[in-house]
Amino acid sequence: MDENYLTIKEAKALKEGYFKTVVVLKKKTIRSTSKCPEFLSVDLGDATGTLTITVFGSKQLELFRDKEAGSYLFVDAKVGFYNEKFSPSIEDVKPVPATEVAKYEPRLVACSPENFDVMREELTTTIAEIPHEGLRAVTQAVIDDLGDFFYNSPAAMYMHQAYRHGLLEHSLHLARVAKALLPLYPEIDRSLAIAGALLHDVGKVYEYTQTEPTKKTRVGILQGHVVLGYRIVRKQCIKHKLPEDLQERLEHIILSHQGKLEWGAAVMASTPEAIFISQIDNFDAKMAMISSALNAAVEGTEFSDPIKGLEGVSLLLSPAATKNEAREDTLL
Repeated sequence: MDENYLTIKEAKALKEGYFKTVVVLKKKTIRSTSKCPEFLSVDLGDATGTLTITVFGSKQLELFRDKEAGSYLFVDAKVGFYNEKFSPSIEDVKPVPATEVAKYEPRLVACSPENFDVMREELTTTIAEIPHEGLRAVTQAVIDDLGDFFYNSPAAMYMHQAYRHGLLEHSLHLARVAKALLPLYPEIDRSLAIAGALLHDVGKVYEYTQTEPTKKTRVGILQGHVVLGYRIVRKQCIKHKLPEDLQERLEHIILSHQGKLEWGAAVMASTPEAIFISQIDNFDAKMAMISSALNAAVEGTEFSDPIKGLEGVSLLLSPAATKNEAREDTLL
C-alpha cells in the first residue's frame, strides 16, 4: 500500500496529528437537530474497516456536498476524539482521478480473508460429495447458472461477511459446520443439509449490487433474498425433475433459514434439516461479526464498539490467557 496514505485501521491508532487516507464513500446521511439545522453522518471505508464521522460547518459540509456513495476519495484529516471515540476533523476531500481508480481499488474493496481459488475448489469438491444424485445436480446447476454473481457477492450489506466473496465464504462455512456436526445427528439427511447449506442464501446475488458500496437492488427491495432464492432453486428443481418431496424440503430450507418471521423468514423451520440450517446460519453470521471486530481492533483498545448483530454487546478484544498459572483470587 502507498505509505503516504494510512489505512483506516492505521489512522484509528493515532493519538494526535494529521493524516492522509484514501477511502470509498459508503454512505452519506443528512441529519438535523434543534441546535444544528444540518450536519452529515458519513461512512468512509477501505479494506481494513469503516470510519463514521460527523461533518459540521459550512466549509466541511461543502467538501462532501457533491460526493456520491461509491466515490473514491483522497481525505486529509486531523486526529480528534469525541467521548473518547476516534472522531477526526476533515480538512480536505478530493476525488480520486478516474485514471487512478484501478490503482487504489485493491486497498479500498474488502475481500474475504480466505483464498478465493481454494474456496472455489472446496465448493466444487463439496458439491461432488453430496450423496443424492438429484440434489447434487440441482446444487451444481444453481452455482453454474449464477457463476461470478455467486462467487463475488457479499453475504450481507453490513452485518457479516459484507465483502467480495463473502457469500461463497459464508456458504462454505455452513457446509463445513454441517459436515462436522452431522455424525452427531443421524436424523438429519446429509444430502439435504449440505445442499441447503450451499444454497440457502443464493437469492443475495440478486438482492445486492455487485458494486462498492453494496446496495439493495430494486428486486432486492421488492422481493428480498428469501423469495429470490426460492425462485432460483425451484427453477432448477423443476428442470432436473427432483422428486416432489425433496423439492419441497429443499425449498423449505430456503424459505425458513432466517430463523424468525421478524428476521425475514417466510415460514418457521419445520423439518430437521431446516431447523439445523437456520441455527448454523445464525451461528456463522455471529462468529463472522466477532472475527470482523477482532480484525478491526486497534492495539490498546479493550472493548469493541457495540455490535448491533450481537444485540449491542461490546466485545472484549484481548485474547484469553490459557496458560496454567496460579492466581491470587481478589474477589473473596
